[in-house]
Amino acid sequence: MKQNPSRQRLRFGLPKGSLQEAAIEKMAKAGWNVSINSRSYIPYVDDEELELRLIRAQEISRYVEHGYLDCGITGHDWIIENGSQVHEVGEFLFSKATRKPTRWVLAVPEDSPIRSVKDLEGKRIATEVVNLTRKYLRQHGVKAEVEFSWGATEVKAHELVDAIVEVTETGSSLRANNLRIVEELLVSTPRLIANRAAWKEPWKRRKIETMALLLRGALEAETEVVLKMNIEEKRLTCLLDRLPALRRPTIAHLSQEGWVAVETVIDEHVVRELIPQLKAAGAEGIIEYALNKVVY
Repeated sequence: MKQNPSRQRLRFGLPKGSLQEAAIEKMAKAGWNVSINSRSYIPYVDDEELELRLIRAQEISRYVEHGYLDCGITGHDWIIENGSQVHEVGEFLFSKATRKPTRWVLAVPEDSPIRSVKDLEGKRIATEVVNLTRKYLRQHGVKAEVEFSWGATEVKAHELVDAIVEVTETGSSLRANNLRIVEELLVSTPRLIANRAAWKEPWKRRKIETMALLLRGALEAETEVVLKMNIEEKRLTCLLDRLPALRRPTIAHLSQEGWVAVETVIDEHVVRELIPQLKAAGAEGIIEYALNKVVY
């Protein structure tokens, strides 16, 4: 795409790492096709008004705060860890493994005598979130040594340190390493954040708000489906009584006299129980299909 040098542009930070694939997928569903060259940190996007930068989630909030980026997606945990002063546009709950938020937890070996944060007095803790852990210890009046972990933190808990503060979604990795969760320090979800000066610029704010609207719509659509069906008009009331809906369903008369078509958006998880009920109520030709966006 040939760029227009006079066009305004928004610098947007995409998180490199565990959130990368999910963020690019959500961008595509929201309407922006992104492709990444493995040798470059500048992804391609089919929007002349956007300049993307692929940066580690741990660093995005700092670059947004200092204005190198106008906005970006990063975890709430890294905003807190960095102490970044940014404008939070919205929360976007997506994950590569589950739709659960990530949790930073204090964990110890199964046979450790440590049962609470108070038992960490004088102990040594390894973690990637040093500032967050030190703040947590101060809040509980505990003095302990906190060291930065460059990786393989779960292994260190058995040989090198007394405890770790590690991120988890389901806890399965910790259990696989024979570790026990003692306490939870922070629950974190991805956030869209903006530089405070950029947020005050009308054009940039409108662009960021548009992206937030469409990204939120893409996320909402992941749990919703459309159901379409035909039914005799005399049995319509019975069907509507059984039909949960985002809003009132759309009803249209068919060319066959006495029949109507019904269309509605519902939560995907109820479909398997609902379709037999709709069939029993007289619905025919039931069709289910997925959505790209649902915008409230």
